[in-house]
Amino acid sequence: MKRRIIKIDQDLCNGCGLCAAACHEGAIEMVDGKAKLTREDYCDGLGDCLPACPTGAITFEEREAPAYNHAAVMAAKATKAAPTPCGCPGSMSRAIHREEAPSPAVGTVPSQLRQWPVQIKLAPVNAPYFNGCHLLIAADCTAYAYGNFHQDFIRGRVTLIGCPKLDEGDYTEKLTAILAGNDVQSVTVVRMTVPCCGGIQRAVQNAVAASGKNIPLRVAVVAPDGTLQ
Repeated sequence: MKRRIIKIDQDLCNGCGLCAAACHEGAIEMVDGKAKLTREDYCDGLGDCLPACPTGAITFEEREAPAYNHAAVMAAKATKAAPTPCGCPGSMSRAIHREEAPSPAVGTVPSQLRQWPVQIKLAPVNAPYFNGCHLLIAADCTAYAYGNFHQDFIRGRVTLIGCPKLDEGDYTEKLTAILAGNDVQSVTVVRMTVPCCGGIQRAVQNAVAASGKNIPLRVAVVAPDGTLQ
């Protein structure tokens, strides 16, 4: 049948993964660092992914394509649904779709968070928003100390936070599973200058090494007065 369906320009795609996170049906996946329409029958033609794309790589086209299969989409969602830790509905994994506001009201700063949950211990090991993403792993105090945290660090990234001093156990195993099982493009670590915060940096460095992948890693350090070191 001939119907409206999305088209992804591979030359314009920058591999950010925001379209895959915005596609509620799971029609888009990140393949070799690029967004691909892997299931035409999952694309409903409504285009929730279009405003999420920062480069304009996604457009509509009218062409021959399989009919939208709502039953298959629902079945796939049920299969991929992550269990909720401790049975808490508030920790259910989900992507957050944000419309680009033309100009926010004076005095307001829009959130840049793109997914939930954010706690390392609650995050699923496999979620669609991890594929092709740029990953931010931050000590939870950093967002309070550094005033422009959303714009400078969260924007364009999937965010995970934790406190190596207060959380029980080591993050290395969980982070290794995330990095090994998903197509993560880069990792940014943001930590405080305090010595105990080195635990989150070491866990990430160990996880990158254990994943067996050559993932670019950047570390930013924030002082208690909010300055970047």
